[in-house]
Amino acid sequence: MKLLFGNKKDILLSRLKKQDPAAQKIFYDQNVKKFLSISRSYISDLYQAEDCLIKAFCKIFKNIESFREEGSFDGWARRVVVNECLNFIKSHKTVFYLDEVSPSYLEEIREEEVSFDFNAQDLLDQLPDNYRMVFNLYVLEEYSHQEIADALQISIAVSKTQLFRAKEKMRKIYFQQQETVKNEHYKK
Repeated sequence: MKLLFGNKKDILLSRLKKQDPAAQKIFYDQNVKKFLSISRSYISDLYQAEDCLIKAFCKIFKNIESFREEGSFDGWARRVVVNECLNFIKSHKTVFYLDEVSPSYLEEIREEEVSFDFNAQDLLDQLPDNYRMVFNLYVLEEYSHQEIADALQISIAVSKTQLFRAKEKMRKIYFQQQETVKNEHYKK
């Protein structure tokens, strides 16, 4: 049957390209939670993240003809969401990137035993915007440092430094949270 009627995603894409409102609602319903999660990973304020998400969906629907079917449609749509978040951050906030640091500073910090009892979004929300952007692009979107440098108009070294600092800050926040939990547990 699949050969006769095609893939459901292909049919949905075809209907989206025809600006079919029912198809747009289906696509929205299927992706809103996932895309909001992506948006929230870049923008800590929920309402601003939702605004970016709505703008991203509008751009997806408006510019769907620019999707050349060279990769997955889901990947293309995800990239629209990420780009909308980056544009928001660039236009609404001032993000400062510190100059490069010496290579000795970038030596790997001793790995400590980690238990995975934490909320990743809480950790991301506590990162400064510049750290969060580089971390998300590198870890979640799998951009190379060259792609990050191009997207954010920074050097590759600054991208690497911001990633290192983001990881270091997340590690510190995590261990502070664990210490707080341990202290509260002992008080009981």
